[in-house]
Amino acid sequence: MAFITWRVSQNTLKQMRSAQFDIAIGAQFFAFTREVLVFLLQIQDRMAHERMDEQERAEFVSALVRRVAEILQDNEDTLMGAPAAGAASHFDTFIDLFNELADHYAEFGFDASGPDFAFVRYLGHRIEAHMPQKDKHWVVEQIMAAEVPEALEMIKRGMEGVLSTEPRKPRRSHAASTAD
Repeated sequence: MAFITWRVSQNTLKQMRSAQFDIAIGAQFFAFTREVLVFLLQIQDRMAHERMDEQERAEFVSALVRRVAEILQDNEDTLMGAPAAGAASHFDTFIDLFNELADHYAEFGFDASGPDFAFVRYLGHRIEAHMPQKDKHWVVEQIMAAEVPEALEMIKRGMEGVLSTEPRKPRRSHAASTAD
């Protein structure tokens, strides 16, 4: 799920750029990515809550957040360089943001249809703070109407696959498919 989460965040970024929002490679790119990742992880925490007991959920979400933080750190270190000696790592910075925002997102509703209006709007306002002035007017609406629904569908499919208790269909081997 960590890799799916990363890919969904990068797809969201790509879609925003396609919609003519300016998101520069560098600090803004990673600020945007961190906000989307925290949001997606909060969604997955809520989905896990519906299907796991508290201990399983805590273990799942903790491992998921750590792995996403590792992926983010690898990418941020590669593109931005490691933080200066004595500064928090990109991993720690993300974990701190996740923990800080977890309390904020806990105030919002989530049900079978997904996150409530305030949950999604909060993400829009968090991202708005990282956007250039020319994009601030429309970014919340873009996030709410276009980006979040698509991202949620991808996360939902991924979580259904990961948490499914149904036996998986066996994959056909390459040799078997060429023999047909």
